[in-house]
Amino acid sequence: MSQPARSILYRNGVIHSSADPFAEAILVDDGVVAWLGANDTAAGLAARADRVIDLDGALVTPGFVDAHAHVLETGLASDAVDLTPAGGVHSLADALAALHTGARRLAATDPSGDQVLLAFGWDEQTWPEERTFTRQELDDACGGRPVYAARVDVHSAVVSSAMAARAGIERDPAWTGMGMSGSGWSDAPVDTGLVTADLHHTVRAVAHTLSPERRTRLYRETLAAWAARGIVSVHEMSGAHLDTRAGLAELYTMTTGSISEESVADPDAPALPHLAAYRGELCRTTDDARALLAELPFLTGIGGDLNVDGSIGSRTAALRSPYSDLPLDPSSASFSGALTHADGSPWTGNLYLSAEQIAHHLAAVQNARGPGAGVQGAFHVIGDRAMDTMVLGLQIAAQLTGDSAVRAAHHRIEHGLFVDATTLAVLLTQGVGLSVQPAFDSSFGGSKGVYATRLGPLRAGSLMPFADLAQAGVPLAFGSDTPVTPVDPWQGVRAATSHEDPDQRISAGAAFRAHTRGGWRLAGLDHTGAGQLRVGAPAHLAVWRAERLGVQAAPGRLSSWSEEARAGTPLLPDLAPDAVTPECLHTMRDGVILHDTF
Repeated sequence: MSQPARSILYRNGVIHSSADPFAEAILVDDGVVAWLGANDTAAGLAARADRVIDLDGALVTPGFVDAHAHVLETGLASDAVDLTPAGGVHSLADALAALHTGARRLAATDPSGDQVLLAFGWDEQTWPEERTFTRQELDDACGGRPVYAARVDVHSAVVSSAMAARAGIERDPAWTGMGMSGSGWSDAPVDTGLVTADLHHTVRAVAHTLSPERRTRLYRETLAAWAARGIVSVHEMSGAHLDTRAGLAELYTMTTGSISEESVADPDAPALPHLAAYRGELCRTTDDARALLAELPFLTGIGGDLNVDGSIGSRTAALRSPYSDLPLDPSSASFSGALTHADGSPWTGNLYLSAEQIAHHLAAVQNARGPGAGVQGAFHVIGDRAMDTMVLGLQIAAQLTGDSAVRAAHHRIEHGLFVDATTLAVLLTQGVGLSVQPAFDSSFGGSKGVYATRLGPLRAGSLMPFADLAQAGVPLAFGSDTPVTPVDPWQGVRAATSHEDPDQRISAGAAFRAHTRGGWRLAGLDHTGAGQLRVGAPAHLAVWRAERLGVQAAPGRLSSWSEEARAGTPLLPDLAPDAVTPECLHTMRDGVILHDTF
C-alpha cells in the first residue's frame, strides 16, 4: 500500500551498494537516495526521518526490472484454468479433469454457456501421453462451451468447436486444412483444434474480449502482485494481438498516476511499478511511426512483440534446419502440426517478417520524432533462421540510414536464443541490446527439456550463451516473458548462473545487474542512476529476508558461496540450487512504497 512518508530511514540491515559495500543503513528523502552508511551514523539521522524501519538484518537491493512482460496476458492467465504442473496438471487426464472442473464452475455463474473459458499453460512434452487434448476431447470435457486453451509459450492453443465458431474461423482455409499442402499437415486444425500463427492471433483476440472494468482490475492486480515480488519497473510488450492501443494508454496512465501526490495520499489507490511501454506494430514509413506516436506519445519503443518468428515449443520458430522430432509417418504417432512446407521440404517453422520489412521498420522509427530523434525498434527473435533474417535487416537498415544512425537508436532484440559469432559481431557493431529470459533455459532448456526434444541435444546446447554475450559487452537485460515463465526475478538470476554448459554461466553479480540496472539501460534510462543504490539515485529498491547472504566463490562456474565479503563486493542472497528463495518484505519506486510488510 502506498504511504505518504517523504523521508524513510532503513537501518540495521545489509545494503547492496557498490558505492558502499559495507553500508548497514540507507536514507531516502523526496524520492532519492540521500545517504547510506553505518548504523552508528544512522542513529543521528533518525530524528529527521518521517519513518524509521528496523531491517533486523534484512537485505536492501536495487529493485528488479522485468524487461519483457505482458500485463494483460498475465492477468488473464491468473484468472484462467491452470494447466501447468504448479496447478496440479501432470498428464493429459489431469488437464481434461481440470478443464471439466473449470467449465462446471463457470457454468454456475454463466449457465447460458456464453462466456469463454480460458485455460493456460499446457505442455504436452511433460505429460506421459506426449500429446495434448484434441478439439473433440475439449468439447466433451467442457460441455460445448467456447474454450481457448493456450500452450505454455502462448504461441499456439487448442480451441473448442464453439470457440472456432465464435471467432468466425470455421471456413478459414487455415482451419479446414484446405490452405495447406496435402502432405504438409498430419491433421487439419479443424480435427485437432490446434491453432498457430495468424489463426491463433484471430482466435486469441476474440477470446480476450473484455469489459473495461475487468481489464482495469487485471491491470491493477497484476502490477501490484509483481510489486510484491520486488519489481519496480516493467517493460510492457503490447501488440494488436495482445491488447488495444487504448488499453496500453490506460496502463501507462495508471502506472504514472499511481505515484502522484493525490494517489499516494489515497489508501485505496495502490502505487504501481514504473512502465516502459512498447507497442508491436510494423511501420513501413516514418509517417507510420509518427502516426502511432501521435496516439501513444509515451512509447519507449515501437516493437517488442513484433514477431520475426514464433516459438520452439509450438514449432513455429524459424530454423535453418528441420525440427528434430517430426514423425516420419504421422499415423504412427499422435502428432498435430506441420510436417513439411508447401514445396515438400521438411518443416523449419514460420518466418513472419522479411529482412526488408525489418530494415524499413528500423529506418522509420529512428526518425519518428525528427531527424536522428526517434524511438527504439524491437523484434521478437527465437530461431537461428529468424536471427539470420534479423541480422540482415540490421545490415540493410545501416545501408539505408548509416551505421551511426542505427547505433544511436539502441535497438533491441527480444529473446535471441541463437547467437553465433557472426551474429554477435553484428550486434556489437550496430549497438543492439538483448532482452533475455534466463528462465527459458531452466524451464525448457538443458539436455532433457523441450528445446532438446525439438532441436536435438547439439543445437539445444548452444542456446542462450549468457557468458559469450556478457563478455563481449552486449547490453543485457533480464525478464520473464510472463506468463510464459513466472515473475520470479531471483530464479532468473539463479538460472543465468547455472546454465547446463559451465562455460556459459555468468556470475550472480552480473546476472543481478542484468535484472536491475540492465533493464533501465535497455530502456534508455541508465543516465538517471536507476538500478543503483548511491547518493542522488532514484529510490527504486526492494528489501529481502534471506536465510544466508554471501559472495559467489567461483563466479560463472560452480554455485558455491562464501559469507565473507571479498574486495568490497556487495552481498547477495545465497542462490545455490537448494537455497531458499528470498522473501520480498518491501518495495519502493521513486520514494513511494509499493509493497510493505513492516
